[in-house]
Amino acid sequence: MRLPFTASLAALQSLVVVAHGHAGGSDSDHHVLLPVQLRAPTAEHFLPIVSNDTYDFGCRPIARPVTADGSSSRQYFELHALLTRDQIAHLSHEYRSTDVSLHEQTLTKRAATAPIGTGDRFQSGTVAPKGLGTQASGTTIASIMNLNEISSAVNGLVSVYKTVTTFTLPYKTFEGRTQFAAYVGAGTDTSKYHLYLSAAVHARERGGPDNLIYWISDLLSANKTGSGLTYGKKTYTNAQVKSVLAAGIVFFPVVNPDGVAYDQSSGSLWRKNRNTKSGSSGASVGVDINRNFDFLWNFPKYFASSASPASTSPSSQTFYGTAAQSEPETKNHVSVYDKFPKIRWFMDVHSAAGDILYSWGDDENQSTNTAMNFLSSTYDGKRGIVGDTAYKEYIPSADATNVKKVADATVAAMKAVGGRSYITQQAVGLYATSGATDDYAFSRYWSKSGQVNKVYGYTMEFGYSTNFYPTLTEFNQNILDTNAGFMDWALAAISVGLE
Repeated sequence: MRLPFTASLAALQSLVVVAHGHAGGSDSDHHVLLPVQLRAPTAEHFLPIVSNDTYDFGCRPIARPVTADGSSSRQYFELHALLTRDQIAHLSHEYRSTDVSLHEQTLTKRAATAPIGTGDRFQSGTVAPKGLGTQASGTTIASIMNLNEISSAVNGLVSVYKTVTTFTLPYKTFEGRTQFAAYVGAGTDTSKYHLYLSAAVHARERGGPDNLIYWISDLLSANKTGSGLTYGKKTYTNAQVKSVLAAGIVFFPVVNPDGVAYDQSSGSLWRKNRNTKSGSSGASVGVDINRNFDFLWNFPKYFASSASPASTSPSSQTFYGTAAQSEPETKNHVSVYDKFPKIRWFMDVHSAAGDILYSWGDDENQSTNTAMNFLSSTYDGKRGIVGDTAYKEYIPSADATNVKKVADATVAAMKAVGGRSYITQQAVGLYATSGATDDYAFSRYWSKSGQVNKVYGYTMEFGYSTNFYPTLTEFNQNILDTNAGFMDWALAAISVGLE
């Protein structure tokens, strides 16, 4: 159902379009994605737009409250999207006779984006990367790792510190790449590993693998020298470093290597993998890995018809694939849980919204009706509408407390680094999602009848909205922010419990 737009023109504000200045076409090219900011007096005003699954809202559509002049009476909401010129023109035409006003301001070019590294600064895995937490304040890293450097950097940690172990994942990607993950901190017993982090599920979200790898390098360097870590205004002791390592860390630094290779070569803001089975050209190529996990994957069956948690269209940025876990990258991600059966906490690293998301993502949480849960066929066709009473996802009250406590600690650390704005938010946000990494992690305990460990799942969205290609300054700030976030996420997880 389409909601009426009742705001006045003055209250609604306007659309603000700011070009990234990325490679991949001129601003006149109607296929280029442009960051767009939508404003409205309530989050509900965005629902008709968000329900169009051809529009690109990044990882998830997130509506944020903003106060125009410090007065609560002039509060409005913002929603960020990536739209083509044609899509912007369509929205402008569609709402020209309504109380919605759409205005494009003069395009403003951003500073040059952080460059992708050339060559191999880690010399085929013989040189270890150095993070910012163990170097002098003001030290910067000159470029984002290219795809080959990501594996070289991890091999450098293996060769220099001798405590990191890599392992090959069982499935090759569509383009034939072999994937790997690694573990560190708790020795050789895989049942002693409790923390799992992954990055680069979405190819265009640049810097995710770097954030993870530089954090691991900081932990290892500080552990070896007996020092602490400093990220901007946030500091950690050597005892805290040792505590985090002892919890056992598994990390999968680049989940979507085919997509990353294409994005780094094309500058096209590519999100999905590169599977051509459902479409061989343009936007029809690829599956959104973060809609391909086995959690309410068959959304036309499980969700209300007016909800769009993913898409059945290959040309959509949120195309869910041909089956749950149809993609090798998804299968590889899931296989980690089998190898490390005592994982309790999971973090998927994304950009760019500036928040920490926690389960559930399919609907709003409730802790009173145990029968109202994602496994119940009684509620098929009712899920995914925020603000209604037909369905809300069950979460035990203790789990709700735990996930929020750790999310809040993570955000507090990220904000403390340098004062950038981050928030915590339930993953459902403005609109529901299906088949996502964090919900899959949390759902396994129930879908497998308690035969596997309960895993608390999170999504970290570093950076600013739609800023997938950070400038060099932003790239370095993202490393500081995320690395402090990882530290407090791990420390808070330890305090709640690893078993």
